[in-house]
Amino acid sequence: MGVTTWVVVLVKDFDSAKQRLTPALGTRSRRTLARRNAHLAVSAAAAGGHVLVVTGSDEVAEMAVAWGADVLVEPHEDGQNIAARRGIEQAQARGAGAVLLLSSDLPLVTPDAVARLLRAAAQHASPVAVAVPAIGRGGTNALYLRPPDVIGLHFGDESLAQFQEDAEAREVEFVVFHSEAMALDLDEPSDLARLSRAV
Repeated sequence: MGVTTWVVVLVKDFDSAKQRLTPALGTRSRRTLARRNAHLAVSAAAAGGHVLVVTGSDEVAEMAVAWGADVLVEPHEDGQNIAARRGIEQAQARGAGAVLLLSSDLPLVTPDAVARLLRAAAQHASPVAVAVPAIGRGGTNALYLRPPDVIGLHFGDESLAQFQEDAEAREVEFVVFHSEAMALDLDEPSDLARLSRAV
């Protein structure tokens, strides 16, 4: 289609990441897990070509550059939706005709999973939004938008339904793309049990 797609990976500071896992993991373990997952996400995002990491952490920024990504450092972390908006604006300013917003806490994500999502999205005409649902809580772990600002941002619990409602209100095609590799995110101790069963 000749559309340039940027994959925007949203990465929190490793010290503040995964707070809800505190009952199951200590501080060092949470940091290690957050770093591992961020590396997985950035590596997987490379399947889409242009990778932009949005973070409020200088530590994360340095690592992302070492991993081969472009980086946008936020003045401070204001939440996932604002980080996503900043990433979209940066990608658009640099010529992106589509964006894939990708969570950085997906322990099973792979380059092949990202490539499959992008191939599926390419089968749909603009305007389109393609969402990957999370296991439980009605969340969204990846969101493809063409054009990048085609709908609003609603990440959080029950976001999948909110994205769909927004798309329908704007007469934008909304596609749910199921991906086992991107369905599991690590938010709560029960997710660690799911990960143990999966691997």
